[in-house]
Amino acid sequence: MAGPIPREFIDDLLDRADIAEIIGERVKLTRAGREYKGLCPFHQEKTPSFTVSPAKGFFHCFGCGAHGSALSFLMQHDRLDFPAAVEALADRYGLEVPRTGPSRPSGKGLYELLQDASRHYIEQLKSHSAAKEYLQGRGLTGAIARDFALGYSPKGNSLLARFGQTEEDRRRLVDAGLAIRNDSGDLYDRFRDRIMFPIRDRRGRVASFGGRAMGEAQPKYMNGPETPVFHKGRELYGLYEMPRGKVPQCLLVEGYMDVIGLAQHGVAGAVAPLGTAVTPRQLTRLFGIAPSVVFCFDGDAAGRRAAERAMERTLPEMRAGRELGFAFLPEGEDPDSFVQSKGAAAFREIIEQAAPMSEFMMATLSQKCDMATIEGRDRMAERARPLIAKTPVGVYRDLLFARLAQEVGLEEERLRQLLQAAPERRRTARPVPAQSAASGPFDTLGESLAGLILNFPELASASEPLPELDYFPESRVALFKDLFEHARAMPTANAAKLLERYRDLKEHGLIARLLARNSGLNPQQAERELSGGIERLAKENALRQMAARTPD
Repeated sequence: MAGPIPREFIDDLLDRADIAEIIGERVKLTRAGREYKGLCPFHQEKTPSFTVSPAKGFFHCFGCGAHGSALSFLMQHDRLDFPAAVEALADRYGLEVPRTGPSRPSGKGLYELLQDASRHYIEQLKSHSAAKEYLQGRGLTGAIARDFALGYSPKGNSLLARFGQTEEDRRRLVDAGLAIRNDSGDLYDRFRDRIMFPIRDRRGRVASFGGRAMGEAQPKYMNGPETPVFHKGRELYGLYEMPRGKVPQCLLVEGYMDVIGLAQHGVAGAVAPLGTAVTPRQLTRLFGIAPSVVFCFDGDAAGRRAAERAMERTLPEMRAGRELGFAFLPEGEDPDSFVQSKGAAAFREIIEQAAPMSEFMMATLSQKCDMATIEGRDRMAERARPLIAKTPVGVYRDLLFARLAQEVGLEEERLRQLLQAAPERRRTARPVPAQSAASGPFDTLGESLAGLILNFPELASASEPLPELDYFPESRVALFKDLFEHARAMPTANAAKLLERYRDLKEHGLIARLLARNSGLNPQQAERELSGGIERLAKENALRQMAARTPD
């Protein structure tokens, strides 16, 4: 496609969007002052904790932590990626999404080509008895093969012969990930003599394929490459085939055949990552479908190691309203083989016994630690430090501290002080002026000011530039300055537009958390807080510079 969507278009789209109207079409909302409240669509609750602020263009759930702009809501609720959410919102207002930037492979027509390829593979499966016998030998029925649109890519270059008649056709096959060139420059079918698994997005469009060798060819499984319409970290195999609406639980399994085997035996909600580790975006999509996600691993040593890696990756995504568990099958079994030999009831029993994240974490930490000794408990606490640091500040993190304190036999508050003390803070340092009282519920003065700009962006337009902050050595002051300058540059700045500017940046999560905090100030109070905070920053900056020039 052409380049990225212009920032000005996204800002204009958010200006047009009535977030209360958009969300109100999907969630029953009632007015509460200047905001709206309702039952959160992203987790089950009886008392409304989901709020929508038309003035900010922002929604937030105080129960599960879901938050964002109208685009974020469409992504989470309708399970769209960002470009698709922009397109959906643009269609609502009769706008065409423009593109800018350097030329890249175009996605135009690739979905149609991929769909044609899927039909071709299905036709080939019907005419190749060896492929049909392979699937039958794996215990699959014709109905499940139809539901998942399974196919077969024969030996040779059948796809290239059928769809690669012109140079433009062949280029599109390469762009779609269906054809590849060898070292000599010759073009050939990427998938040959393989069972084909179409990977469909939430709209049902074929975005790519996975191929499984029937013989001893390596690799056993082959996934399509990244393309203009396929990003491995966004999609999950089986997500489209999952029953619509809320499901009680999502299962993360390893392979395509695991997803299909479970579905055939009536176990709904199973999906598989596409040859990569599960990503935060994929987890967010799953938690938007169900409040509970369970990883299912083989019970051997490799499965345990994979579970530990998954735990480390997913701790940053844990927050109120989310449940994540770890289930282990008997050694030598995978979900497909187990459900075929033991049945769905036996498989569900193992899933019901899944260890919650906290229990699995404690069991993992205590491994190779003699908990009967002081040294062993100390080692466990040290192993916990980097893991708990990954967890977002909140109720879940506090409960982890309490659980760890029980394990190591320390008072919770003392353990918290020891683990949260960074090594550099233990060294003698030059005294730093105390934080301003303006920081209120925030962690630093810079963070407090960033929160003020997010909640009251109109204050920035009335302020002068702040070049002195370029020299203030604190990352969150730099974030405040960045937000301040963005807000000054936007005549109609609001919280949603500021948030969207950081969507693909590491600061996005912090900004969303700051925005979700309600300062409780009116505009006049916020203006005084901002003015006083900036003055305090200037004084602290001057003190730091004086200290730097003073010899020891």
